[in-house]
Amino acid sequence: MFEHPAALAGAPVNWPALRRILVVRPDNLGDVLLTGPALAALRAAAPHARIDLLASPGGGAAATLLPEIDDAVVARVSWQQIDGPTGEDRDPDADLVAELADRAYDAAVLLTSFSQSPWPAAEVCRRAGIPIRAGLSKEFGGTALTHWVPAPDDGLHQVDRALHLLGRLGIPAAARTLHAAVPAAGRSQAREALAGLGLPPGPYAVLLPGASCPSRRYLGFREVAAGLGSRLPVVVSGPAAEEDLVRSIADGLPGVFPLAGTLDVPGLAGLLDGAAVAVTNNSGGMHLADAVGTPVTVLFAGTEDVDQYRPRSVPAAVLGRPVSCSPCRQFRCPFALECLDVPPAEVVTAALDLAGTSSGVEISAVGIPVA
Repeated sequence: MFEHPAALAGAPVNWPALRRILVVRPDNLGDVLLTGPALAALRAAAPHARIDLLASPGGGAAATLLPEIDDAVVARVSWQQIDGPTGEDRDPDADLVAELADRAYDAAVLLTSFSQSPWPAAEVCRRAGIPIRAGLSKEFGGTALTHWVPAPDDGLHQVDRALHLLGRLGIPAAARTLHAAVPAAGRSQAREALAGLGLPPGPYAVLLPGASCPSRRYLGFREVAAGLGSRLPVVVSGPAAEEDLVRSIADGLPGVFPLAGTLDVPGLAGLLDGAAVAVTNNSGGMHLADAVGTPVTVLFAGTEDVDQYRPRSVPAAVLGRPVSCSPCRQFRCPFALECLDVPPAEVVTAALDLAGTSSGVEISAVGIPVA
């Protein structure tokens, strides 16, 4: 890779001396959870600093699960809007700049995926007067970054990508697996929800059929729920916006319980933490199960490169079909979701194998009726 002379410009950072650090990751829930190892490394390097997270409304919900974060600055940043900022506001990030300036950060660490540029966020931080601004980039963007680290290979797992940045800034990795601390309120909310469903005691499975875009949504969840429900209780969960989806999967199936719009993110973490297995799309639910330590069966669409996002902290079965159009990065599949053409019986078998291993209860997949 050609490295511009400005790459790695900036004096070495005395991390233990810093008092206020901003970590920038204004993306989805799963993206924030993937920053956990980087946050742990940063906390070890700056044990006395206040570490805040600049996050989107969806990603900010994960802040209470990551003990390294002291506070979240939640904002809809202009550069993350799909349609871009409207022409009516010539400075859509002005309020954010003012808030960051008021908080008087000593440094900003900008975490990005392989396809994202750090420069818009870096410019906001520069305008806010943050003196140290570090990020990964493939291209030169002027002085908005004081510490520009050349980007690693695109195929690197997102956890390792963030740790690569910190490593080049003199911060060693403390761990490379996800973690989440489920708050007591989240556990209590999950227990109350399960009691309200009348779930019998013992192991249960959680199905999370939603995803941020249609191209990541497996279409066989009802058949999977039917097969799993013949062996152990199944909770099909999602936010209020997914109530119709949840009920279309769960209604009328023995042993299958719908739970939509009841849990916040800590409550969902509590629900997953108590489960024997989770079944998800490649979504925030996959990363949340990984972070709380629950085995997960993932229907991984061809929208992304699986090696950049696969679970790495728990036993996992990652299911999908190889297709020539992957990774497509599409919100809607123009074909027939061939990448998710996985028989429900295959999903059920994988999930039951993981559930039996995690719960210590023999749960056989033999003779499962799959609708």
